[in-house]
Parts: sequence; C-alpha cells; structure tokens
Amino acid sequence: MKLNLNLKKKIQRFCLVLICLVVLIFQSNIPNLKALTMDNYQNEIVIEELRLKVPSELKAVWLTAEKEIWEPWLSSQDGFLGRQLFWDKEKEEALILVNWKSKKLWKSIPISEVNIVQQKFEDNVRAALNVGKNPFELIYEGELDKQR
Repeated sequence: MKLNLNLKKKIQRFCLVLICLVVLIFQSNIPNLKALTMDNYQNEIVIEELRLKVPSELKAVWLTAEKEIWEPWLSSQDGFLGRQLFWDKEKEEALILVNWKSKKLWKSIPISEVNIVQQKFEDNVRAALNVGKNPFELIYEGELDKQR
C-alpha cells in the first residue's frame, strides 16, 4: 500500500514537471521573442511613420506649416532621403512617412533639436489659427523597415 502511494506521488510529480515543461516550450514560441531587434538594421533604410489628427477644415494650415517648418529642416539633415504626406478624409488623419538612409543617422539627431523644430511648427500653427494649443494631435509614431 505504501509502495503504491509513493508510486502515485512520483507519477503526479512527473506529470506536473511535464506540464511545466510543455508550457515553457510553447511560451518560447511567442512571435515577439523571435522578432529581430532593430539594432540589426542600424545601417539600412528606415521609414519614420507619424500619424496626426488633422481635421478637414485645418488641412491647409497643416500642409503649409509642414512645408514651411519641417520640410526645410529635414532637407538639411544628414541621412534624410525624402518624405511623403498623406491625408485620410474619412478618418481626418495625416500620415507622414519620412525616409532615412539609416536608423543610425536618423537617431543621431538630438531630440532637443527636434523639439525646437516641433515648437516652431506649433507656434506657426497657433499663429495661423489664432488658437492657444496645437490642434494636430500625434496619434502614433513608429518606424518601418524596408523589406528585401
């Protein structure tokens, strides 16, 4: 009887260990764990992606400020390859795609410098609209890697 009880406990422990191993094995199959880090692409073309809320009645002001403030500054940056502006009428959202020669060049731009240009952009918009705050809310910012 005692031998049978010991065998039963050993089987229960074995099953518990087996379940834990199976769970751990399947956990390691999560796609995020297998994703390559962006550091592997430091010297390859990268696209900065920005999404803004741009109401239809303010679209012209947004485009003007983009061309007057961001365009000249971006053109002076090392590694800048160009950009595209899109506007979704239904969502009233802007999509800005900025092409960079490499992530390393893009990320070497000091954030303090970017903040100065952003402040100029917001000042331009506020003055044009005679409002107290920037109406173009940043919805999303990210990056895309060019696929081979």
